[in-house]
Amino acid sequence: MAVEPTTTQSHGGAASHGEAHHDELSFWRKYIFSTDHKVIGIQYGVTALTFLFFGFCLVMTMRWQLAYPARPLPWNWLVKLLGDSRMPGGVMAPEFYNQLGAMHGTIMIFLGVVPLAVGAFGNYLVPLQIGAQDMAFPKLNMSSYWVYFIGGIVMLGSFFMPGGSAQSGWTSYTPLADIATPASMTLGAALVHYFTNLGSLGGIGGKFAAFFTTGLAPLWTGQTMWLIGMVFLITSSLLGSVNTITTIIQLRTKGLTFMRLPFFVWSQLVTGFLLLLAFPPLEAAGVMQLMDRLGGSSFFLPTGLVVGGKALEVSGGGSSLLWQHLFWFLAHPEVYVLILPAMGIVAEIIANNTRKPLWGYKSMVYSALFLGFMSFVVWAHHMFLTGMGTAINAFFQTTTMIISIPSIIILTALILSLWGGSIRFNVPMCFALAFLPMFAIGGLTGLPLGLASADIHLHDTMYVIGHFHYVVAPGTLFALFAGIYFWFPKVTGRKMNETLGRIHFWGSLVFMNGIFMPMFIQGLAGVSRRLYDGGASYLHAQHVLGLNKVMSHSAWALGVVQFVFIINFFWSLFAGRKANDNPWESTTLEWATPTPPPHGNFPAGPPQVYRGPYEYSVPGKKQDFSPQNHPEADGKNGEANHVSSH
Repeated sequence: MAVEPTTTQSHGGAASHGEAHHDELSFWRKYIFSTDHKVIGIQYGVTALTFLFFGFCLVMTMRWQLAYPARPLPWNWLVKLLGDSRMPGGVMAPEFYNQLGAMHGTIMIFLGVVPLAVGAFGNYLVPLQIGAQDMAFPKLNMSSYWVYFIGGIVMLGSFFMPGGSAQSGWTSYTPLADIATPASMTLGAALVHYFTNLGSLGGIGGKFAAFFTTGLAPLWTGQTMWLIGMVFLITSSLLGSVNTITTIIQLRTKGLTFMRLPFFVWSQLVTGFLLLLAFPPLEAAGVMQLMDRLGGSSFFLPTGLVVGGKALEVSGGGSSLLWQHLFWFLAHPEVYVLILPAMGIVAEIIANNTRKPLWGYKSMVYSALFLGFMSFVVWAHHMFLTGMGTAINAFFQTTTMIISIPSIIILTALILSLWGGSIRFNVPMCFALAFLPMFAIGGLTGLPLGLASADIHLHDTMYVIGHFHYVVAPGTLFALFAGIYFWFPKVTGRKMNETLGRIHFWGSLVFMNGIFMPMFIQGLAGVSRRLYDGGASYLHAQHVLGLNKVMSHSAWALGVVQFVFIINFFWSLFAGRKANDNPWESTTLEWATPTPPPHGNFPAGPPQVYRGPYEYSVPGKKQDFSPQNHPEADGKNGEANHVSSH
């Protein structure tokens, strides 16, 4: 049963938001510390794309070591920039390889894909698609971006710490992460030492400098900075998720019942709940690991741990596996935080470019809700080899098989939506269509990993890397590229170049498969995912070593293709073909605003919704699309608009 929404007029904070800024805002308030959801969405988008590019540069550097182990890097300027400690004789040090791997995963997921999918697309589009003037809590929205930005700076700052950045993997498994690059004393002891010697530190300037170099000395290690950065990033996600959930539930415009919401909004709503419920355990775990590193506690350090031939002097009694449980309780819902917004974007683009309603809209909505619920009871399939026991293994095997069902329903509904459609093969549609088989490959290759017996062979091999990247790279990233090409005209008033877009699409499709498909072959051969030399020292990996060069050259070619996108993006920003308010002839509310949308979004006041989000090709209509905000009676022929039951 549909629930009648509260209109934006009844929400004092958001309704008055557009009326409170008649005076011209300063540059800082308008573009830097803005509370406008559209500006914040753009800030998230630009920052996340920058982090994505940087994270991809890290892995392109790693790929040289995997393709040509023990051979000096050919780019002398990069060798000089990285320094002799990281690149002795131009050859990558194993510790630096670990740092690149850990930071690549962290940056791409927590600083790139999630902020782009949720922070950028969610912030910009959700209020527009529900007919709201802004997010429910504009200042909280601004805070979420700046907390994210600070977290990103802290993460990048870890590269400049003594010993380099975090090198315990993007999962930061204990006890390794607890003892990595340890400080000489606890934070408390360092502060006591500082204040004890305060009188001998000279003037105010000397005391201030010594506070950071001496009193806070234990903070300046890569792993500690990683943990501090994660606390900021998680806090940002929590602020954003509360805002998204409240906005969707409270600020829907008149007539926009839940079953009239675009599927993209549903995907953001479920994602908001996943972030809100799954991130707090990891934030608590991050603080606990910080306490282990800085405060002398032993939440994740067991009794009798020997490091470097000496017994570790801690109280003991902790559990290293506790970190894994807390981490994966977040990290598996995190997979659906990545994929649900992608599905929402693809659904919007497929409906628009097939000129017909989505097939099985309600089944997609219920599947997304079930997917969100089930994502909390599958986390331990990442831990089959930790000795949990056959009974627990059987439970998580079962839940893992069950959770594949709603994903298949959504994917099948999207494929069936193509049947009988008048398909327009523009650039957004090409990326959206490519998402379907790429995500399917990622999902299908994950099923063997969800079975404890098969996982014995495949765990921690390159097969796992291939599976995950098919979900995230040609899967989620293709959907995000599709969304950028699709909504670029609404954000900027200009269309991106189709020819450059097609070059970007085909190059990305070919080279991404060139990177990730060989990983399945290497994984089935038993090649471990964490080999600094790519398997050169493994006898049983010798017959698949040649694939490392194939993957590396594909990665470098993929990097070149992304410059086509960058050129297209900035060229179109200033010289692209101008677009009208609804260039794709779409039905949802964001296309009913002026282009680009002004402050407050809807100058004539909140729109009223009369129908579902995908009324395309309605029989008897002169246009093949019926916008949600057009009245029931057609002004041209007097017929009542068809309201699809989906």
